[in-house]
Amino acid sequence: MSLKIVVLAKQVPDTRNVGKDAMKADGTINRAALPAIFNPEDLNALEQALRLKDKHPGTTVTMLTMGPGRAAEIIREGLYRGADGGYLLTDRAFAGADTLATSYALATAIRKIGEYDLIIGGRQAIDGDTAQVGPQVAEKLGLAQVTYAEEIISVDEAARKALIRRHIDGGVETVEAPLPLVITVNGSAAPCRPRNAKLVMKYKRAMGGQEKAALTQDGTPLPYDSLYQQRPYLNITEWSVADVDGDLAQCGLSGSPTKVKTIQNISFQAKESKTLTGSDADIEGLITELIANHTIG
Repeated sequence: MSLKIVVLAKQVPDTRNVGKDAMKADGTINRAALPAIFNPEDLNALEQALRLKDKHPGTTVTMLTMGPGRAAEIIREGLYRGADGGYLLTDRAFAGADTLATSYALATAIRKIGEYDLIIGGRQAIDGDTAQVGPQVAEKLGLAQVTYAEEIISVDEAARKALIRRHIDGGVETVEAPLPLVITVNGSAAPCRPRNAKLVMKYKRAMGGQEKAALTQDGTPLPYDSLYQQRPYLNITEWSVADVDGDLAQCGLSGSPTKVKTIQNISFQAKESKTLTGSDADIEGLITELIANHTIG
């Protein structure tokens, strides 16, 4: 029994290093001013997909991401950990997308991919914290969805059902849902496995078209050019709006009803400070004071 799994992943700015140049004047993120990383909860989602691949021989895991040419790094990171391939949605027309436009672009790409049993992504991206894209993709594709998943317990392909444990307010619940299915995964799920050394050696020269163009823009021959004919798996597929038959009016800023009106930088400063020892009396006094002013309790 094999499954076809699509993993939604995003390259995001590292929000631990946000500075005054993090936002542009139009309210969109200045990604060039921040280091780019693999969205943490998407790594949790990838691990769930890879665990299913371990359980079900013949299963394929396909990465899908949207971003500039450098976002091909997300595909490579997936390949290093056990994914089988990936697609990069990259087009200037996709730029500035909010969750509605992002989910539209991803849904059109998934339709082009065609065959899938599960679509798995992180609960939310750290550059937006909306948790909207996964559910919106499910809605656009007309699929069932399970959010806030902690573990995909099992998948019965014959019965076309999946059993998922999810976190809810006050506890956890186990739900059964029909395939095909969209699942979003919490950061509290199992962490993603590390890179596999053999896979790093296999895929370290995998690149997308924009990355290749950047290396040859001054007329320099592409390093290891012959490899890309001999080993097709090193060519990361890039899709434009036209490639996925997308509607330009629903992509990028044009398809984004969410607009940032103002941006404020807020700094918190302490007005007073106290020095405490580790004595029981000092700790008890602090707790009493925090309860009295409703900071806790």
